[in-house]
Amino acid sequence: MNFVSVRVITADVARLVAFYERVTGVTADWGNEDFAEVRTASATLAIGSTRTVPLFAPGSARPAENHSAILEFLVDDVDSVYRDLTGFVEEFVNEPTTMPWGNRALLFRDPDGNLVNFFTPVTPAAIEKFGR
Repeated sequence: MNFVSVRVITADVARLVAFYERVTGVTADWGNEDFAEVRTASATLAIGSTRTVPLFAPGSARPAENHSAILEFLVDDVDSVYRDLTGFVEEFVNEPTTMPWGNRALLFRDPDGNLVNFFTPVTPAAIEKFGR
């Protein structure tokens, strides 16, 4: 088995894709107006319209209601990313903070309210874990 992607359902695909293109620096691949993917070397963030939900099961997913998952991205320098995103990201949950497990993390919300964590390993153990 290989975990390859996370899909976020939104009422405004273009808005959310533009947000993730800006914060990641990755250009999305569009399948059609209802579906796009932001692909990184290790995983894909898929962004789907509410119009795609009935294809799976009507009512099974609702946009802007996530209160349990955090989308996480490994970055080279979280402090630099924070400076770059200041003025663009509307809601920072925290500024870069060194966590007990050795990552320096920046938590913010995307336009739909989903939590996003950009992090940089800073302790020897965390650096080793992520092969940096």
